[in-house]
Amino acid sequence: MSTLHLTKGSRIPEGYFDGAVRRILSLQRDDGSIPWFDGGVFDPWNHVEAAMGLDVLGYREEAVKAYRHLVDTQLEDGSWWMQMGSAVPMDEEEQRYTGGDEEGGTYERDTNCAAYIATGLWHHYLLTEDRSFLEEFWPTLERAFHFIVDHQTEHGDIRWAARDTDTPDDALITASCSIHKSFEHAAHIAATLGHDDHARLWVTSREALGDALRTKPHRFDRTWDPKDHFSMEWYYPVLGGVLTGDAARAKIASRWDEFVQDGVGCRCVVHEPWITVAESAELCMALLSMGDRKRAEQMLAWQHQQRDDEGAYWMGLQTEVNQPWPAEKPAWTAGAVILAADAITQTTAACNALVDHTLPEVSGVETLKQRQRLNKR
Repeated sequence: MSTLHLTKGSRIPEGYFDGAVRRILSLQRDDGSIPWFDGGVFDPWNHVEAAMGLDVLGYREEAVKAYRHLVDTQLEDGSWWMQMGSAVPMDEEEQRYTGGDEEGGTYERDTNCAAYIATGLWHHYLLTEDRSFLEEFWPTLERAFHFIVDHQTEHGDIRWAARDTDTPDDALITASCSIHKSFEHAAHIAATLGHDDHARLWVTSREALGDALRTKPHRFDRTWDPKDHFSMEWYYPVLGGVLTGDAARAKIASRWDEFVQDGVGCRCVVHEPWITVAESAELCMALLSMGDRKRAEQMLAWQHQQRDDEGAYWMGLQTEVNQPWPAEKPAWTAGAVILAADAITQTTAACNALVDHTLPEVSGVETLKQRQRLNKR
């Protein structure tokens, strides 16, 4: 097994992530989309995560092609159709997902998936300082965040999916924490382009959402069982910037021993012997965001054990039998590891995009009700 312990300022060995990049590129289709695995399941969030991984390693053309796919497929209301990966069937014998584009999973218009384009666009801008890139994608971003803000309630929480469907009227903690982070990036883009009204609106929405996540737990998981058995529910408030400082450190300390297996990584589900590489890489970045560099570096180092012979990353490890499970190497898993490596080493100009939680300086932030009125104009 391959091991690599990266630290701040260290150099990633030349070619170390070639296998991970090849995996992403092998999955990217001619239209720019990057599905989860060979033959199926596409959602905008994981698509953007993979595109950012490509961008870190200098694959600008392929990353921009991925973002332009979102322009081409955006719906009139600013959302995108996504496939619900949790519903994709699995071949139990081969331990692989089954189902192609037509039959794999169910479809929904998810607010979190719509928001994540802001993170990808801001990440690309930090790498390139290409203002024309932001200008090209501004109409797409504006429509996406109109859709998101339109689904924010007077309490600050955001409906997890489009309200004109049969989905439950509810909000997800992990998804909302991700949206909280994407609001930050959307506001930076707006401020950079001189759209101060939009920047103010999105900062206001972020503040209202953050307040709901911190002080109104009754607004989440109202119609289904709580999802606190997933590790993302535990560390995403830190990764998304909802909790910082002492509150972040207390949150991570509260369940570290439940979710983290020493020498391997972070469990996806608390009671399952399944360490997932993407969750471990994200936890690495959450740790960095609260200043815990030592454990962040160790968490990432453990993940390099989960590479195949060509350097691509397995989705996860079933620790009881010490075997990769499922037999998949998703594009977004590679993307998450590459992003964590950049955050650890501080290699590129975008290394802190998912770690720092700064906002643009905008004056005259509106109240939530004022923001909701302006969003309807």
